[in-house]
Amino acid sequence: MSPEIPHLPRAVSLSLTGAGLLIAGACAALGLNHPASAPYPLPTLDRPAPTPRSSAPTGGSSLSDEQAQAALIGPSDLGGSWIATRGAATWHDGILKAQTSAGECQRLLDALYGDELLGGPARVTVGLDDADTDAQLRYQIGARRPSDVDAVLAWLRTLPARCARFTATTETGLVEDVQVVDAPLPEVGDARQGLRVTLAGTTADEQDFLLTLDVAAVRVGEDAFALTNGGLGDVPNDATQAAVQVGALRLADIRKQGRAQV
Repeated sequence: MSPEIPHLPRAVSLSLTGAGLLIAGACAALGLNHPASAPYPLPTLDRPAPTPRSSAPTGGSSLSDEQAQAALIGPSDLGGSWIATRGAATWHDGILKAQTSAGECQRLLDALYGDELLGGPARVTVGLDDADTDAQLRYQIGARRPSDVDAVLAWLRTLPARCARFTATTETGLVEDVQVVDAPLPEVGDARQGLRVTLAGTTADEQDFLLTLDVAAVRVGEDAFALTNGGLGDVPNDATQAAVQVGALRLADIRKQGRAQV
């Protein structure tokens, strides 16, 4: 976050109906570029090379660590200009790290900031960046029992009602108008939930900003994955849909291969 922004809260009353809220001046103030909308090609099913890991399964999963690593998605699954991540986006600390007095909504903010959507540290994680739009996708395979994952999914389903709209404040004193809505996902896996979270505010020099996050969590048998796809502006949903579909297919395929080898 730019040091020129004072630690003073500012009242926010913004419409979140489109990316028009984000203007060039706000991007400069936040040190980020405006993400442009761009279509994504159909995903491929190319697998990233597995990284040698311990073979001991964790949680409720029957997958080895090598299999979990192989089940991760990669840049080629999203196509276009997606590449391996170059590091945490500036908005991760500058906008997403925020506090609210709305109980369950703070839990959501903490889960998004800490990359713990499934309620605990991930088993394996990959970060991908869109070099053209500056969007960032974080994808993780969890290490939780199916019953624990289902409990998280049930909680996520309540958030469009419980946290439909609330106010949060960043560490630099920016007041954000946060909205949470239900987001449809491909009909894959055994259970799933998607959300779209937007955080909007105004800087001290009267520039508006908008952070958009697609959120998805999916259980496939005894395993589960979660992802966030975020960026400044109205982030295209294509990459989210592709990541969910390819991720579920790959995880099911890895599990099938594991059973065939037994």
